[in-house]
Amino acid sequence: MRIGTLAAASLLALPPIATPAVARNPGAGRLVANDPALRLARMIVARMTLEEKLPQLLNVAPAIPRLGVPAYNWWTESLHGALGPRATTNFPEPIGLAATFDAPIVQQVAGAISTEVRGLHTLARATGRTGRIGTGLDTWSPNINIFRDPRWGRGQETYGEDPFLTATMGVAFVRGMQGPNPDRPQVIASPKHFAVHSGPESTRHHANVFVTPHDLEDTYLPAFRAALVDGRAGSVMCAYNRIDGQPACASDLLLKDHLRGAWGFTGYVVSDCDAVRDIADNHKYAPDAAAAVAAALRAGVDSECNTETMVDTAGLEDRYRAALQRGLLTEADIDRSLVRLFAARYRNGDLPGLAGAPVAIPTSAIGAPEHRRIALAAAERSMVLLKNDGVLPLRPGVKLAVIGPLGDATRVLRGNYSSPLSGPPVSVLEGLRTALGAGQVTLVPFGESITDGDRVPTAALLTPDGRPGVLARYFNTATPMPARFAPGTREKQIAAAQYQRTPVVTRIEPDIGDRNLDLAAVNDVHRAEWTGFLVPPDTGRYRVGLTGTGGTLTLDGKIVSDRRQARWNDLPGMTTLTLEAGKRYPIRAEGHGIDLVWKRVSDAPFAELRRAAAAADVLVAVVGLTSDLEAEETAVSVPGFAGGDKTTLDLPADQLAMLDQARALGKPIVMVAMNGSPINLAWAKDNAAAVLEAWYPGETGGTAAANILTGRTNPSGRLPLTFYRSVADLPPFGDYAMAGRTYRYFTGIPVYPFGHGLSYMRFGYTMPTITPQRGGAENGIRVTTRITNQGDRPGEEVAQLYLNFPDRAGVPRIALRGFRRVALRPGETRLVNFDLSPRDLSSVTPDGARSVAAGRYRVSIGSGQPGTGVPSQTASFTAGQSAALPK
Repeated sequence: MRIGTLAAASLLALPPIATPAVARNPGAGRLVANDPALRLARMIVARMTLEEKLPQLLNVAPAIPRLGVPAYNWWTESLHGALGPRATTNFPEPIGLAATFDAPIVQQVAGAISTEVRGLHTLARATGRTGRIGTGLDTWSPNINIFRDPRWGRGQETYGEDPFLTATMGVAFVRGMQGPNPDRPQVIASPKHFAVHSGPESTRHHANVFVTPHDLEDTYLPAFRAALVDGRAGSVMCAYNRIDGQPACASDLLLKDHLRGAWGFTGYVVSDCDAVRDIADNHKYAPDAAAAVAAALRAGVDSECNTETMVDTAGLEDRYRAALQRGLLTEADIDRSLVRLFAARYRNGDLPGLAGAPVAIPTSAIGAPEHRRIALAAAERSMVLLKNDGVLPLRPGVKLAVIGPLGDATRVLRGNYSSPLSGPPVSVLEGLRTALGAGQVTLVPFGESITDGDRVPTAALLTPDGRPGVLARYFNTATPMPARFAPGTREKQIAAAQYQRTPVVTRIEPDIGDRNLDLAAVNDVHRAEWTGFLVPPDTGRYRVGLTGTGGTLTLDGKIVSDRRQARWNDLPGMTTLTLEAGKRYPIRAEGHGIDLVWKRVSDAPFAELRRAAAAADVLVAVVGLTSDLEAEETAVSVPGFAGGDKTTLDLPADQLAMLDQARALGKPIVMVAMNGSPINLAWAKDNAAAVLEAWYPGETGGTAAANILTGRTNPSGRLPLTFYRSVADLPPFGDYAMAGRTYRYFTGIPVYPFGHGLSYMRFGYTMPTITPQRGGAENGIRVTTRITNQGDRPGEEVAQLYLNFPDRAGVPRIALRGFRRVALRPGETRLVNFDLSPRDLSSVTPDGARSVAAGRYRVSIGSGQPGTGVPSQTASFTAGQSAALPK
């Protein structure tokens, strides 16, 4: 019998489990009686055997055929774009989305991603591959950790250093991802990593972070509270590290006192991947694996992500069975978590039977043209003009020389947690050539660099019979493979396997990449090969190779890249070759999880720079980092980078040398910086004619940059981070105390401050008026100002509201408490209101108590922080009495 058709009377016969009869909505504080999703979940859990229940606690939940339950993998990533076997839309990295200071565009972005995630789920159902990563109707996003230190490699995944900005963007993302009804979410959002988690990457599996009650409440928890209570996210991911001695995934403070207690959260908790294993293996908090899973489950973790599921390891549920046998867990503990998990699968429509649940989305929604338009709008709003001495916007007819390693780069656009199979990427070079004409823009190849490695496009590939793309062939094993491998046996069994002589699938693909999940006939264990020709567009030196793991590349009969021993996030393996324009070079790639990459380089970059500069009016220097360098827990160790984190704020040495060489040539330099974290821009501030911070802007990044540089679009982004001069200006990286960090507590002079960003016009503000709510300002206020576009062209302004608090211990120097993006025609004036709640007005005492303090406040509204040289107006008000607020 189908679950959705069970008679209501059968509910009465089911045994009770440890879930209250009156349940709260996930992420909500209000009670909802007789939740139908919980009723369905209780019914199905009650029908499971213990052997069926235990594997459901892992991120790969196997099918239960007799109950009509398909396999489900909870591991889905969509930080700023869906990841799957078809080309998905790649939006700006979250740090760039934060720079938009535009919650509505973030909600649109998340809504588009949600649609594509659902399209990939439909694809997985059609191919029968629902047990693989990226096929679920939940997503482990957004990352709302506070970017407290510029060295953190994963800071690019966040919405910056400010709790208010992060909370606002996090709520917008959750609402866009889940849709208008959080009780029937399109895709369930999982804000992460809960909590007090922001590097170093090298210590994250064993770090014990001590944090004051003030910093916990003032900095590290507000965004999570907002995403779960206000945004009503249906899930949350707990972090790797310990907090005050307890692992985050076994933390009474986080999971019981705050999450389930003060915030009334009744959704499900998922662990970061291997965080439950860390409880015993690295934190030594539990004596063994069984005790570790018991500690996590009893604290409130419902779904364990375990990386051994990626290689189909058998017996991962045995730890839970051992915990039950030893009395560390009860079956009621198991059932409580399973009810939460199965209720989620009913709510998002993965399992049938719940009225009003979302319906399937066709695969045609993946990479929809409208999503690319949203990506371009977001990229344009994300870019921050930091300096302009008048060289911008570029005038018609100007001759440009594009210099630097990232001028023609496309990998840099994608950022971290992104699919190589994105929409067509547009480099800055291509964007400028489209905007100004190809004859006006000259590329100056850079030397070999650690930033090299762009996906080889279809235009440079031919199949063996001369058609665009490559010929792909997929071979299943002739040797039978188990569904699950005994621990430690998988690689040996695969190495000994024989493969079928005839490919199960032969087709033309646009390039070399991992698309096997698009193919129902291809087994999980298979061999793929791609053959064809590499056809360079120009004669010169090229670095050619592979990224990813488990494959080799042969070019002209010689192996030029061997990735069989590489880690998934190592730098590309490349060989430098001299190639002739138009010549067909035979290529053959074999393996899995690999991508073909290259980079045009120069043996004499300075000589080429000097020649190009002589014929150019302006030099556009495209410099920065890549998310292969600043990243998540890598083995990369090169100057300036270690294990994913940065060791300096300076640009790589070869880029700094090029900039000095360019300055000596006497032509104006427009610097375009691509990076996911603050870098030292002191040289650019002193020497460049203009500086544009472009972040990792997504697939349309080059178009967005060109539109801003040429004046087609008015720059309007604002910095969500403080750009410091040196790590010497900051406390030690591993110190989680907020004193001396971020604009709220930093007392030094930054190169560029949080909130900074220029426009091609000037905006004026009237003195704000402040109207207290009934009962006094401690109950909230309305702040009103008028903004005027004083320029001769239309544009968008980002109005920012900052508070200065009454003088008491624990208050920040200044704090953002409102922002609004306003589009104005030349000469237009608009009235803008900001409504500040008591929580917006509140601050935190040293012992962690949040309240609206009695006393005098200053409110500043303008184009950035007051006192930084931007248009701004200030007024004051007084709160007559203190008002305490809950956690």
